[in-house]
Amino acid sequence: MAHQYHSLLVLLLAVAVAGAGAATPRQLFLVTQAPVTLTNHHGQLLTGNYSVNLLWYGRFTPAQRATVADFVASLSSPAPAPSVASWWATTARYHPGAARLALGRQVLDPSLSLGRRLSEADLASLAARLSPHRGSVAVVITAPDVLVHGFCLSRCGLHASASAAAPAPEKASRGRGRFAYVWVGDSAEQCAGECAWPFHQPTYGPQAPPLVAPNADVGMDGVVINLATLLAGAVTNPYGGGYFQGPAEAPLEAVTACTGVFGAGAYPGYPGQLSVDAATGASYNAVGVAGRRFLLPAMWDPKTSQCSTLV
Repeated sequence: MAHQYHSLLVLLLAVAVAGAGAATPRQLFLVTQAPVTLTNHHGQLLTGNYSVNLLWYGRFTPAQRATVADFVASLSSPAPAPSVASWWATTARYHPGAARLALGRQVLDPSLSLGRRLSEADLASLAARLSPHRGSVAVVITAPDVLVHGFCLSRCGLHASASAAAPAPEKASRGRGRFAYVWVGDSAEQCAGECAWPFHQPTYGPQAPPLVAPNADVGMDGVVINLATLLAGAVTNPYGGGYFQGPAEAPLEAVTACTGVFGAGAYPGYPGQLSVDAATGASYNAVGVAGRRFLLPAMWDPKTSQCSTLV
């Protein structure tokens, strides 16, 4: 089976999902929603210890890089509940799951070595700069002024696979050198209403006031939401034969099957009941390293066959 890109467009409102997060607006109907059931297609999952290596394409402040780095480090670091680590622990219920992710190396490319406009092949080439191997996941994060093919129009990021020997999007080959990679774009300047909701006024659907971002950066807090979504998909469906619902070319995965849900009682346009910082008014549902707070999306739990939230 040829492996396809798994794209993410977080229109976390009233949407009908057409791909792994790729979504289009739809009208609301008072009907009972069909239950979400992700099928195990018995393909390979990522298991064991993995380093998550980050490539920062464009200019980012140290504070912005620290937000994402701390999130990745929190995936395997115990913290008071509700924690990032307990959110990630749900991926271990995807048999035969249990991928432990740890923060690896970080590479900076502030000069935009491939230019300001990137194709999907460019993303794979950038991921290959992180010296990828089977024990790592490469993550490319693009700055707000970088134009990536399809960004905002059909996706906020993607996860895919490529060959370490010949960095190009993986379509058919499943050789020994393949690696999983993720791309996420900072949407602050281009489409925060699509890719950083609920921290920005939505472009479509019900117009509720945006939430205050827990790290005081709408773009980067949006990156965390999308990176969390795509890392879960990369672990539970890395090569197109893992857990998903729907066609392999446009699958619903561990988190994209629960789009728009962050807390109990969520409905289109309302992310659900969340914790609120009394001092800053910021909304969050997970605690990470050094007490840093994040907002993480619901994840489908194989044990309960439900979209599970931390709060």
